[in-house]
Amino acid sequence: MNFIKCEKLEKSMAELQFSIDAEAFKKAVADVFKKESKKYAVPGFRKGKAPRSLIEKMYGADVFTYDAINELFPEAFEAAVKEAGVEPVGRPEVTVDSADETNGVTLTVKVAVKPEVKVGSYNGLTVEKTVHTVSDEAVEAELKRVQERNARELTREGAAENGDIADIDFEGFVDGVAFEGGKAEHYSLTLGSGSFIPGFEDQIVGHSAGEEFDVNVTFPTEYQAAELAGKAAVFKIKLHEVKYKELPALDDELAKDCSEYDTLEEFKESIRKNNQEQLDKQDDLAVENALVDQVIESMEAEIPQAMYDTRMDEMVNDFAFRVEQQGLRLEDYLKYMGQTMEQFRASFMPQAEKQVKIRLALEAVAAAENIEASEEEVSAEIKRIADQYKMEEDKVRELVNVDDLKKDLAINKAIDFIKSHANIVEKAAEEENDEFGLRAVDAVDDLGEMLHGLPFLSSLGLARARIRRVLYQHDTRTIRGCDLCGFANRATVTAVSKPHDIRRIGSPDASHAVFRCRRRSGR
Repeated sequence: MNFIKCEKLEKSMAELQFSIDAEAFKKAVADVFKKESKKYAVPGFRKGKAPRSLIEKMYGADVFTYDAINELFPEAFEAAVKEAGVEPVGRPEVTVDSADETNGVTLTVKVAVKPEVKVGSYNGLTVEKTVHTVSDEAVEAELKRVQERNARELTREGAAENGDIADIDFEGFVDGVAFEGGKAEHYSLTLGSGSFIPGFEDQIVGHSAGEEFDVNVTFPTEYQAAELAGKAAVFKIKLHEVKYKELPALDDELAKDCSEYDTLEEFKESIRKNNQEQLDKQDDLAVENALVDQVIESMEAEIPQAMYDTRMDEMVNDFAFRVEQQGLRLEDYLKYMGQTMEQFRASFMPQAEKQVKIRLALEAVAAAENIEASEEEVSAEIKRIADQYKMEEDKVRELVNVDDLKKDLAINKAIDFIKSHANIVEKAAEEENDEFGLRAVDAVDDLGEMLHGLPFLSSLGLARARIRRVLYQHDTRTIRGCDLCGFANRATVTAVSKPHDIRRIGSPDASHAVFRCRRRSGR
């Protein structure tokens, strides 16, 4: 590669010109001819036996030219951008200025490049920190959950009540015609859970095992399946069995059975401590997000659309992978949601825009303060990844781009720098936001939002989704916090066991250790 020039254009675009010498190009054309000659038919010759000169005469002198350029381009382009000192962030637009085996190839490439970033204030920022404390009510609510998890199920002899578990067969009809996804056998439904559309569960209450009856409901007007939205439906119900839960007593015995503690008071204190630790983490995270928001507000940069497009494409691909893990193609999902791919992709734009800006701002801070990750920090992170995924450290090093890992760790250190030099003003929270006192994560959980409201789509193997929000690490690109990483706050769903299950997916208790009471459950 012979570098010729690099011209900086507006909106973080660059135009590079470079050449490939004649010898390299000649060899590449010869290699392409060997591989591709069988594709061309020449009268009087078997495929692959015709001379190159005859093929070029019949199909054009440049028949092998562009394939040869394609073979040479990646390495040459990489060398050119390195010499130019730019970092491409989009798909290059290539123009072939000239190409022949005597003089070689000259190319002009226009490409979006990583912008120059200027950050204003990031040292000495002021932010308010709301400090949350676990309430007694939150602890009691958790103990109630423990009771529920360890309750015995007993058969109810009389009429079903709210909170009971009904074993039912059902089949739904609209205008006398059965609809897809509206049928199941021996479905276990907790009455009053709100798992089904409004009115369904209420009409089972009062019936006894062995009864067959109709349930009349109307689908919500905003229901995602357009053919069912606003429609009146009749469900034929057969009630096989009704069970209810007998809660264990809140005492020391329950604590022994369900935890490592000997007394109920010790167990309660452990719940308080664990929940407080989570609250503290969320409070710290909120501070970090607020500080980073201030940094990006002062940032100056001409960010090319290509960076947003790349991030959106990553989000779409990740979403598609996750729904495919649940047995659903993205195309089918979009059909049932009434969305085009363009609309779906565009929905990620606000999140993509913020994530790109945050990344650029934190990289600029790291560069300004000469913040780098040490080899010891890199090794520690590789060990953490290896332990997390139960892999050998050498294998992790093979799979991970160490340079990218260093950049990610440097960004984390940049956050720590901003935070350590900030003026943090604490105030007590006025009230807790939920029964645990744990605040919901600010970022919208795309999968949880989009899957909500799909109870009768058996062909998808999905139900009206009950999605728990989680923070998890996705390979090594994870940075702390909801807004600080494009791979945080993803929804975790659990696959249904039967194709006609019409239930919410996932468990609200999945993020907590579930201790089974062997004494009370008989296991």
